[in-house]
Amino acid sequence: MTSTTSLGGSFALAPDTIVARMGYGAMQLAGPHVFGPPRDRAEAVAVLREACERGVNHIDTSDFYGPHITNEIIREALHPYPEDLTLVTKVGARRDAQGGWPHARSPQELRDAVHDNLRNLGLEALDVVNLRMGGVEQPEPGSIAEQFQTLAQLREQGLIRHLGLSNVTAEQVAEAQSIAPVVCVQNHYNVARRADDELIDSLAQQGIAYVPYFPLGGFTPLQSDTLALVAARLDASPMQVALAWLLQRSANILLIPGTSTRAHLRENLAAASIELSALDVTELDAIGAGA
Repeated sequence: MTSTTSLGGSFALAPDTIVARMGYGAMQLAGPHVFGPPRDRAEAVAVLREACERGVNHIDTSDFYGPHITNEIIREALHPYPEDLTLVTKVGARRDAQGGWPHARSPQELRDAVHDNLRNLGLEALDVVNLRMGGVEQPEPGSIAEQFQTLAQLREQGLIRHLGLSNVTAEQVAEAQSIAPVVCVQNHYNVARRADDELIDSLAQQGIAYVPYFPLGGFTPLQSDTLALVAARLDASPMQVALAWLLQRSANILLIPGTSTRAHLRENLAAASIELSALDVTELDAIGAGA
């Protein structure tokens, strides 16, 4: 088994939860556009099993991936789960018949979503549940108190161990913290999209994990000539360098790159072994400054 050292080291997501910083995002295990069954279910199962064999112990998922299908595949591949495996799921959206992502944030919808995740993952309690807010790519202002209080109540009932947030502002993080402890924040961030720099530093000071989602999405840094040059210098792929930059950006950053193939999984995990020089970092930082 790969050690956590070779997966970017480890981070205390909670006092009772230590995870390798290089995790795995299960979103791509469903079909095209995260809807319906995968083209190759056997490969999806194999990807999950190999990820765990290589030391990954932090898997990000949601019951609205598929919907239901990704969690069902995780259960098929890994249940009964390894003792050190942390499954992080999210609620706050659903899928419609057209494959859209409408909000599902009423107290009853959030309770139903938690129970859907419990059932399809085969668990009595969820390790971490992220409340997903905001739009498709960025947060939206406004109170999240009602929604977070609903999840806090489920935590008090023992159905959730820890709570997190997704697609939120710094103000919404503070509001949630006034209700219950927050162990992680999952927002859109990468070497080209740097709006959360201040939030990452604030969370790091509090010992709270920051998990960039779609770390290569939006304006993809893979389109950057600078990134391509640094990658060529390091004999690595642009994607690997973008992931390595995130690991070196701050010790509280946890990665969840997703893939539906074992070959791509190995490539992603190898990014944790890339060491960027001061020159590399300076050049990569300039991508965000110019975005």
